[in-house]
Parts: sequence; C-alpha cells; structure tokens
Amino acid sequence: MNLFHSFILGIVEGVTEFLPISSTGHMILVSSLLNIPQTDFIKTFEISIQLGAILAVVVLFFKRFFTDWGTIKKIVVAFIPTSIIGFILYKFIKQYLIGNIFVVLWALGIVGIVFIVIEYLQSKKSKTGLSEISYKQAFLIGIAQSLAVIPGVSRSGATIMGGLLLGIGRKEIVEFSFLLAVPTMVAATGYDLLKSGSILSVDMFLPLGIGFVTSFIVALFVVRWFIKFVQTNTFTGFGIYRILIAMLFLLFFV
Repeated sequence: MNLFHSFILGIVEGVTEFLPISSTGHMILVSSLLNIPQTDFIKTFEISIQLGAILAVVVLFFKRFFTDWGTIKKIVVAFIPTSIIGFILYKFIKQYLIGNIFVVLWALGIVGIVFIVIEYLQSKKSKTGLSEISYKQAFLIGIAQSLAVIPGVSRSGATIMGGLLLGIGRKEIVEFSFLLAVPTMVAATGYDLLKSGSILSVDMFLPLGIGFVTSFIVALFVVRWFIKFVQTNTFTGFGIYRILIAMLFLLFFV
C-alpha cells in the first residue's frame, strides 16, 4: 500500500461513510481493484480512517452535542446494542468478514433490494421528528445498526432503514444516523487499535494520516449535500446503485 492508495481510500471513505451504500464494503472493493492485499494493517486502516469522516460530523453538529441533551441520551441508548454485539463478535468480524468480497457483494445486493421495498411501503409524509424519537425507537435503531457488523450492509443504511420502518422522517433519521456514528465509530476504532495496535509501526502513521485527513475533508461536503438531498428525494436510487455495483463486481471482477 502506498500514499496514493491512502488518498484514494480516504476519498472513498469520505464519500461513502454517511451514504447508505457501505463505506467498508466500498473500501474492500476499491482495495481489490487496486490490488491491495487485505493484511491486518489494511483492515485496521479501513476501520481507523473512518474517524476522519466522523470528525466531520462533530464539526458540523458541534452545538447539538453540547445543547441537545435529550437527543444525546437517545444516541447513547441506540449505541448500546451495537457496542455489545460488536464486542462479542469482534474476532469473528475481523477474521472472517472484513476483507471478504463475497460477503460484501451479497450484502450490497440484498440490502439494496430491502431499501427499495421499504421505500415502496413508506408514506411520503415525514412522521416522527428528531426530538420526538422515543427511547424504545432509539434502542430498536441501535439493534438495526448492529447488522452493519456485516461488511456491505452499511451502518448508515441499517439505521436509516430501521428508522423508516419505525415511521421516522427521512431528514430526521439521517441526522440521527450521523450523530449515532460518532460514539459507534470512536468505540470501534478505539477497540481495534487497542487489540491491533502492536502491528502498527512508525512508517504506517503517514498513510493513516493521509487517509484520515482526506476522509474528513470529503465528508464535510458529503454530509451537507446528503441532508439537502433527503429532503426532496427517496433512498430508492441508493438501493438500485447497491444492486448494480454488486452485479457488476460479481459478473466482471470476481
């Protein structure tokens, strides 16, 4: 892996982290196209640079983190299921799921179909607002998010689907998903570095830094765009994209 690879993967992470198309899945696919082997360092790299994208949310929603305590408490409740499942399945996820291109492609396709079905069943009217999300709904969204331990499912995609099924408005569940990403990815990255930090050497910090900064800058623009997008559009297009990209890789690259 060279510095150009770090830059490209940083762009991929920044674009895909908050869109319901799976950032981890896309980094695995792009790594495959660039012939980057799925070593332990690459797996840690793909997890760690997500913090750059997450920092963009902290910057853009800075005031909410310190003023909207009602929403923050619900974020904590939603974080609980994912933290428990992620902790229990960490070794299995790192060893068998991350880096597995077949798992990614099947997850992309299946969840794409689910997205289209959910959108077809949804009312066009926005229902529950962000401040009206109950603790029970928050917990259920957290359970939905835990499905994203499977690469290709998409953390944001899982939370958005869960929110739509619970009758939460599109803009509101997207913002909730953004906020929930912060504790989720900080915990995931911190735990991975704690378990895998011994494999890191000094020469690995530069590619990590490039990926981190690149994903942060790109995510700043993507988050702003996505919030505007969902106010007038559905998620059906993302479902179609997921199916097409899965079919493309299955037919021509696998």
